[in-house]
Amino acid sequence: MSEETIRLELDDSGVSVDLPKPPGDHDQVQGVPYRPVEFRDDDLPAALERSAKWLREAQNWLGEPIDVIAVHLDYDDRDGAPYYDLKLMCNEEDLAGAPIAMRRLQGGSVG
Repeated sequence: MSEETIRLELDDSGVSVDLPKPPGDHDQVQGVPYRPVEFRDDDLPAALERSAKWLREAQNWLGEPIDVIAVHLDYDDRDGAPYYDLKLMCNEEDLAGAPIAMRRLQGGSVG
């Protein structure tokens, strides 16, 4: 059995440097192993629309559906903070681009 090394180009937080960034000022990709991708806004439909836009772009980049284990909705009633806090719990290997690297290694197409 041979062991092959897969090289991934990751940023300091461990996600692919090519992963589309969430578009809002308060949106971000968070910690591991299922990383919350966070969308914060006072307007819940706007946060949902941005999360859907990002998910479509990220899945297009990945070339397959991203493994989302949960969608979490919370609120933040601190002064000056966006009220709604929407998180998509995404597989860290998908966010790092592992499926892309596997297709490259196997000589397949890259999404």
